[in-house]
Parts: sequence; structure tokens; C-alpha cells
Amino acid sequence: MPHLAHLNIARMKVDWDDPEFRDFREALDPVNRSAEESPGYLWRLLSAEDDSPEMVAFENEGWLLNLTVWASVEALQAFVRSPGHLAIMRRRAEWFAPVEVRVVLWWLDDGERPTFAEAMRRLERLRNEGPSQAAFDFRTPFPPLQGAQAPCYPPEPAEWAQGERA
Repeated sequence: MPHLAHLNIARMKVDWDDPEFRDFREALDPVNRSAEESPGYLWRLLSAEDDSPEMVAFENEGWLLNLTVWASVEALQAFVRSPGHLAIMRRRAEWFAPVEVRVVLWWLDDGERPTFAEAMRRLERLRNEGPSQAAFDFRTPFPPLQGAQAPCYPPEPAEWAQGERA
């Protein structure tokens, strides 16, 4: 049974340790726990699990990311619409700069785990080509394919974030 991969990125307006970011920092662990306890939640990438130079550089440039796997679009939507998640996301503009495309979804084969590099390629594809079976968003979801899921290209992540700094 295919599972849904989800990447969400955000560019911080201030440093992680800045007092203006305190409310977000304090809400992050409870929101993550809520996700982990939600029906349909399967997995979340922890920074320590991927110390690739690309991910380290991404985070060092003031970006945050959330890479998760869910049983379905509906399970992820239920969490996204939950009161705890909505309460903190309503304040997103206080802490994060606008980003043209910040969320991408795609289907994984059962047991597969997404990598940071793959997630960024999928986000790039959505940004450049719009929604497709290989990279879509909540507004334009695609059902999983029968059999193997859609691969993504290009094979190398682009320097897509240039020009999107606060």
C-alpha cells in the first residue's frame, strides 16, 4: 500500500535563538508530538538522521523543514486542520518569510523513506512544472498509482531557493 510523503519548508525571519522566535520554539515539540500521535502518522525525519552536506547547509541558511510520511492525504489533512497545529500556523507570518512553494506531497512505495535530496527535487519539480503525479499539493492531490510510484527528476537538487531570502 503506498504512503504519502510530505515536505514543508520555512525560512526563518530571525535566528533560532532570537527571543522573537520563542513562541514557535516552545510550540514545536508539542505540535510534533501531536502529529506523532495522530491516526495515519508513520514517520518523521529527524535532523540527526540526515547530516548530508546539503541538508546541513539548508538549515544553516535559516531554513526549517518537516519531512513526514502519512498513510493518506486525508490523515495528513486531519492533522494539519487540528486545533493545536492551526493555532501555531495562524502565526506563521510572525516567524517566517513568504516562500513561493513551501509544501510538496508525493506517493511512496510501502516501506520507502524519503530523503532530504529527493524531497527538494520534488519541491523543485512542483515549483517549475506545477502539480503532477510525481509532485503535488493539497489543492491538486493525485491518487497513488497501481504498482511502483512516480519517480522524480531532475536527478540533482537545484539551487532553487536563491532570491527567496527575507
